[in-house]
Amino acid sequence: MKNTTNRPLSPHLQVYRPQLTSMTSIMHRITGFGLALGAVAATWWLGSVMLGAGAYETFYTFFASKTGQLLLFGWLWALVYHLLNGVRHLFWDMAIGVNIKSAYATGWLIVFGSMAISAALWIFRLQGYYG
Repeated sequence: MKNTTNRPLSPHLQVYRPQLTSMTSIMHRITGFGLALGAVAATWWLGSVMLGAGAYETFYTFFASKTGQLLLFGWLWALVYHLLNGVRHLFWDMAIGVNIKSAYATGWLIVFGSMAISAALWIFRLQGYYG
């Protein structure tokens, strides 16, 4: 059957405005992918430890740079966000907090909580080195 009205056959991102619930879902997927990329970095770290001081120095130099630090902080934030949102999904699986008001409240809690927890962990990490 031919679509003669020039509209999408099913709802699509072009039809709906972004909502907190859809954005948290999309970010959960993106952070999951980011964690997979972080696993590659962790593998690089383990490999560099096994290959000796020269390989580890290359790894350390990269992750001590501003780019490396930004990647590490992004990975930390992705981990915290993904964890918090995963816990929210566990509650949803038990039919707790599935109404719109609770979904939005926990959504904002995930967004701001992940930023606050990540910043606190990053500062705590820096205190361990320089405190």
